[in-house]
Amino acid sequence: MGLRIDEDWVVMDYTIVNKLFEYRDGRLHHRTASRGRKIGDAAGSVNGTGYRRVGMGGKYYTEHALVFLMHHGYIPSEIDHINGCRADNRIENLRAVTRSQNQYNKGKCRNNTSGHRGVSWHKPTGKWSVRISLNNRSKSMGYYDDLELAAFIAEEARLKYYGQYAQEASHV
Repeated sequence: MGLRIDEDWVVMDYTIVNKLFEYRDGRLHHRTASRGRKIGDAAGSVNGTGYRRVGMGGKYYTEHALVFLMHHGYIPSEIDHINGCRADNRIENLRAVTRSQNQYNKGKCRNNTSGHRGVSWHKPTGKWSVRISLNNRSKSMGYYDDLELAAFIAEEARLKYYGQYAQEASHV
């Protein structure tokens, strides 16, 4: 089916993907009909983690990887959804990144109680702690009495250290 193994990743041949699918506005659509599927039907579905996946040849592939392949001719080891929406696979929302860059653009953790990424309550000081991750290490940005000030410091630190990969607070 045009598959080859490359650094423990299964890499799909873009000519096969282009033969099977058409890209329209961030979605893949079938070019062939089979088993109740018509030509032009949207391919794939959203999995439990919010990513769209497409079945092909008995295996599932993330739609964003196939879209990236169709436009760039390869699948990078990490693909970032710039706006943070895992189901938004418009090519202008996808970029090849390193693992660290992809982590910079992630949203706040589910167990976050402050409501702000990188801000948590520090019981020993009775203040809000601001921390960011940098080169796989946690870096303290200080302790603050005011939650809004701590949130502002966290946002500024992400912008300073993560640059274009810092996810805006409105998307977190």
